[in-house]
Amino acid sequence: MEQAILGGGCFWCLEPVFRALRGVSDVRPGFCGGHVDHPSYEQVCRQDTGHVEVVQLDFDPRQLSYETLLQVFFGTHDPTTPDRQGHDVGPQYASVIFYLNDAQRQMAEQVRAAAQAHFDAPICTRIEAAGPFWPAEALHQDYYRRNPQQGYCQFVISPKMAKFRRHYAQLLRPDA
Repeated sequence: MEQAILGGGCFWCLEPVFRALRGVSDVRPGFCGGHVDHPSYEQVCRQDTGHVEVVQLDFDPRQLSYETLLQVFFGTHDPTTPDRQGHDVGPQYASVIFYLNDAQRQMAEQVRAAAQAHFDAPICTRIEAAGPFWPAEALHQDYYRRNPQQGYCQFVISPKMAKFRRHYAQLLRPDA
């Protein structure tokens, strides 16, 4: 198994996307890139810890390559809006790939460069060495599955998931 840490807006939106992929065994919403140990969601929302909302995921590279994972990442959020995804605005919503080794850094740079052809505006996704990952509180774990009737889930995540399922059907788990 390998790990990846990706930030592309609200972790509530990222988690169900990556959880649905064949080869991904676990997805954990949390925070990375800041200067405070064990930050809370409330602290990160104050925008003074330096953290980004991310998902840390475990995946089997024999079933799903890191390259494909990054292609899905770029295809399921807007990497051209600095510190913003839709109505979610702030540095905690930055588009960031936190690499865990040099091979991941190199692949992230390659995939980001190739993804630029699909966007009219410049991609602003940062590529940074991963610092400590801090899991978000239990209420943020598996949020979409546990709260399908919540407004944000219905009006933001559900349409995103429908589009994701159409575009990446060949990569989905049988139960997704």
